[in-house]
Amino acid sequence: MHKPNRPLILASTSRYRRELLERLRLPFEVCAPDLDESPLPGEAPAAMAARLAMAKAMVVAQRFPESIVIGSDQVADLAGQAIGKPGDHQRARAQLRLMSGQSMTFQTAVAVVCLESGFAEQLLAPVQVTMRVLSDAEIETYLLAEQPYDCAGSAKSEGLGISLLAAIHSDDPTALIGLPLIRTCDLLRRAGLDPLQTLQAASTGAAA
Repeated sequence: MHKPNRPLILASTSRYRRELLERLRLPFEVCAPDLDESPLPGEAPAAMAARLAMAKAMVVAQRFPESIVIGSDQVADLAGQAIGKPGDHQRARAQLRLMSGQSMTFQTAVAVVCLESGFAEQLLAPVQVTMRVLSDAEIETYLLAEQPYDCAGSAKSEGLGISLLAAIHSDDPTALIGLPLIRTCDLLRRAGLDPLQTLQAASTGAAA
């Protein structure tokens, strides 16, 4: 059942995802999904990102079944090895040393769920990234300057981390930051929430 003006919720406390979603000019609330994000035994990075994106959306949708809920997750994939958020300086240094001069895939998944309407779909937005060969001095300087300990792979491409990269290949550029907006818009339209139509309706209502 389609209802206009369903509430929109971002199932994430990430400020990066919140800032990205704000680009769509849709009113939304933020709700922490509060779930275990540990990988399953033998789970591939892409499968892990897809599972967690849907799980985040589902756990929040169960609390707000009438709302449209967005969940997203990102896992860095280095030759099949999942590289998560480092959490501290030492782990971040080890990650960047491991990734120096390597190509990897940042697997970013987005899911949109509305339990009341029965909608639940997800999409994957892989981003191919090649790192420059990094010296220990460069790694240390970067980490002290940006402290990217809450970022998968320890490199914030939207900030100084772009200086660590040699190339980025993606058909959904914001995926690397944490929320693939092209795919998010696609899923929202399918769920009955078109960002442009919503903005147009709001403008028409204000003019009236």
